Order: sequence, then C-alpha cells, then structure tokens
Amino acid sequence: MDPAITTLCVLAVAAFLFVTELIPLAVTAMAACTALGILGVLPSKQVYAGLSNSTVVLFGGMFVIGAAMFKTGLAEAIGVAVVKKAGTGEIRLMGAIMLVTIVLSAVSSNTGTVACLMPVIIGICQAAKIPASKELMPLAIAANVGGTITMIGTPPNVIVTGALAAAGLPTFGFFEFAYIGIPLSVIILVWMLTIGRRMLPAHNAGEMDEEAVQAAKEEAGASDDKAPKSKTKMWISGLIMLGVVVCMALELPTVPLQTAAVTGAILCVITGCLKEKEAYAGIDWVTIFLFAGMLSVATAMEKTGAGKLIADTVVGAMGDNPSPYLLTAVLFLISNVLTQFMSNTASAALLAPIGISIAQSIGCDPKPVLMALGIAASMAFATPMATPPNTLVLGPGNFTFNDYVKVGVPMCLLSWVACVVIIPIFWPFH
Repeated sequence: MDPAITTLCVLAVAAFLFVTELIPLAVTAMAACTALGILGVLPSKQVYAGLSNSTVVLFGGMFVIGAAMFKTGLAEAIGVAVVKKAGTGEIRLMGAIMLVTIVLSAVSSNTGTVACLMPVIIGICQAAKIPASKELMPLAIAANVGGTITMIGTPPNVIVTGALAAAGLPTFGFFEFAYIGIPLSVIILVWMLTIGRRMLPAHNAGEMDEEAVQAAKEEAGASDDKAPKSKTKMWISGLIMLGVVVCMALELPTVPLQTAAVTGAILCVITGCLKEKEAYAGIDWVTIFLFAGMLSVATAMEKTGAGKLIADTVVGAMGDNPSPYLLTAVLFLISNVLTQFMSNTASAALLAPIGISIAQSIGCDPKPVLMALGIAASMAFATPMATPPNTLVLGPGNFTFNDYVKVGVPMCLLSWVACVVIIPIFWPFH
C-alpha cells in the first residue's frame, strides 16, 4: 500500500478514537505513531522522536513550576485575595473573577485555577445572595480564554508550535500568542460584563462534585493540606515563576525557553516548594504523550505526501485560488466545532499538520492558519464537555446543556470574527 494512503488510514482511525475516546487520548496518539513505525511508514528513529522535542521539555518544566504555585498556595491566595476585595456587587465580582482567572490561566493550569477558586466564589455568592451561576460560568470562560495568552497557557498552543517545528518551519515565540490572546481576553471580558451577563441563567449553587474538584486540584499540584501555608515558599515559587517569565521575555541566546523552564523546575524542588514526587505528579503526562505521538504523525503526513492529498482535496472543493482569509475562517470553524465535542488538545493535534499542508498548497504562510486553529481549539465555550473548566462548574452552577449553548455560541462567533480580523495583522499570509 502507498505510504500516503497508509498514513491517512492511521490518521482516520486516530481521529475516530479521538472523537469517541474509546481509549485514552495519549494511548491513541502513541498507538498511531507506533503503527506508523510497524507499517514501515516511519523509520524507527523517528517513531518516538517527539518525546525528545524541546517543546516537550519546555512544557514539562512549566508544568512543574505551575504545580509549585498551586502546592504552596500562591495561586489560590492571589485568586482569593482579588476576588474578596472585589466586594459583593455582581458585575464587580464578575470582573475580578474573570481578570484574575485570565492572568493565572496564562501561566498555570486553567483547570486547577477553576478548582481552587470555585469553592470561594460559591461561598461569596451565597453570602451576598447572588445566583452562583452568574459567577461560575464567567469563571470557566475566563479560564479558557486566558490560556491563549502564552505558549504554555493551553495545550493547543503547544501543539501548533510543535507542528510547525516538525515541518521545519519557523515557530511561535513564548509570548507571541499574546498578540491575539490579550485582545481576545479583553473582548470576551467586555462582552461578558455588558451583553453576555444578561444571557446567564440565574441558578443557586448546586451540589459540587467534591471528587472532581479534588482531582483537578491534585492534577494541578494543589495541596489538600489544611495546615497554614508557608508564606516564604509562596514568595519563592512566585519569584521563580517571575524569573522564568522574564528570562523567556528577554530571549537570552544562552538561555533558551526550555532551559529557563527546566531551571525553574529544578529550583522549585531544591527550595522545597515541591517534593520530587510532587514535581513528577504535577506534569500532565497525557498532554506530553499526545503531543509527542502526534508530532510523529505530522512528520509522516509531510514525508509521505498524505497531508498534500488532504490539502489538494480541500483546496479543490474551495475552487481555484481560494482566499487565505476564507481558508483561515473555514479552518477556524472546523476546529472550533470539533473542540466543543472532543478534547481541544486532540482537535489541535488532528488539524495542525493538515492546516500546514493546506496553507502551503495555496502559497501562504502556515503561521496565521496554525494560530487560528490553535485559538479556535481553546474557544471551547458552547458545551459542558468541551473543556474541564466547563465540566467542573456544571453541577455547582446547576447549568443545562442549553445554558452553555446560549452563552457560548455568541462568544465563539465573536472570537471567530476577531481572529479572522486580528491574526493577519500580526501574521501576514504572504
């Protein structure tokens, strides 16, 4: 069988498993690259090459630093302090919740942020007699959009960066995502404080899934200890995060991004902010293995010409010389629809190599197309299963599926228009 056809068959099976989640996502990704090796599409040295990718190292280091912020209680302390100072006015409280969540989600786990802040927000709402649903939905929304500001804010950003690297193309910088992430965050924030809040249902706090919340906290590295937290360790973890971010911003030639991240992770352990086992536990291995596995699939698609086959089919359906604006808009919609029903990481991993092939086939720079795909995968507002933050607030907010549709679809459309307009300004097609 032709290697391109073999690759497409493997991709089709992986896509089915991603959507249905019959087996874990990471297992699907690693099985896909393993199958490509067994079938002779990829040489043995390339099958698991994604695991040695510098972006994997970067992501792993930042996971550990983020876990230290949660373990020491710093992230929770910052969030709680800001939220409590906002008072009990519905709009002011919503603004404070969204702002602090956006900032924290940009540099740490958005799921962990929601899990840590949700009990506090429910308590404030009950005391102030504000329907909990009015504040919990904005919390989840802010966590999703805040992750788009940095490379490590959300897995899709890492996925599209890795796809570019796998194709031998220039990649995105750590803070480059902020060019679209910050405007989007501002747009969503203003929308929710004005028009969006009127679409929110008025439900009192429902039963919180304590196990799910605890699991989310543990995944992010948050401590379950009721004992007072060490303020010294809070300061240390905060300074480590700040130092790493500054190093990344300065783009020092001797300190690449992955070196800064690993150095910060090491310091977190040496200073006692995290124990060794806690550092290992703080790494999201699902994302790591999914990323690494799909990098190999992306490599196979490029080398065998499978990506070009898909690209030619899509471009042919769009007519002669399709506009890159139209292409970006269509791919954004596809990615955004998929992410409402499947993992945003999986949807980005599935579409990124295809997006590169399509962009190259019409002679435009793949970067704006990949940026649109990655951002679209994070605009997961319209269903409760679209992203873990949405799922976490489902029970406590007494939300229905239609509540998410009513609130989320307008924001998906808003982000679609914003991205089609803003992305080409910072990443021209030609």
